[in-house]
Amino acid sequence: MAVFVALGAFLMTLAGGWTAQRVTDRRHLVLGLAGGLMLGVVGLDLLPEALHAADREIFGVPAALLLFVAGFLLAHLVERLLAARQAAHGADEHHHRAPEVGLTAAAAMVGHSAMDGVAIGAAFQVGGGMGTSVALAVIAHDFADGFNTFTLTSLYGNARRRAIGMLVADACAPLVGALSTAFFHIPEPVLGGYLGLFGGVLLYLAAAEILPEAHHEHPARSTVLCTVAGAAFIWLVVGISGG
Repeated sequence: MAVFVALGAFLMTLAGGWTAQRVTDRRHLVLGLAGGLMLGVVGLDLLPEALHAADREIFGVPAALLLFVAGFLLAHLVERLLAARQAAHGADEHHHRAPEVGLTAAAAMVGHSAMDGVAIGAAFQVGGGMGTSVALAVIAHDFADGFNTFTLTSLYGNARRRAIGMLVADACAPLVGALSTAFFHIPEPVLGGYLGLFGGVLLYLAAAEILPEAHHEHPARSTVLCTVAGAAFIWLVVGISGG
């Protein structure tokens, strides 16, 4: 049953990526929506789950929040290092983003989707009701995952075939994650730490790259509305799934 539900997540992820490809003539709206979706996923989905799973404190601060800040700083550091390397080779860092950043971010999305599959498998081991609730949340927000995976990979100058390749990997990840639960169990604190770190990376990309790019050439009200709509959609998904 868990693998069957993960197949639904596979199809929904592909649908999200397909949608991102089809609206390239409204790129600023796509980026605005992606930024809102990423903000919603981080603030309303990843961080609460990370805090719940990794409830340990380090010097008075939850470990998940420390890893969240570490993820944000790590993404900033990696991007600056790659931009400096490009500048040293004669590239203009303001107009030539490092494709490696997009691929790394997309790979993190794939890892997150694999954790979604693990969550589905683990929930069905607890019971059918729990499995159905988790499956609803995963399938709904995997549309956003597919949308963001394709958008992130493309934004950093990667070829379309690479973006599609990362999209397919992201779609397959829940299936692999669900299957893996038959063989091993990931400790909850480790899962919480991963989600916190990934949340910091995702927030950096949304705040420092996606949203500024969305408003660079089209500072339109409609772009802001798309961002708000993206965050509101994730809120709706979290609310329907019961958090």
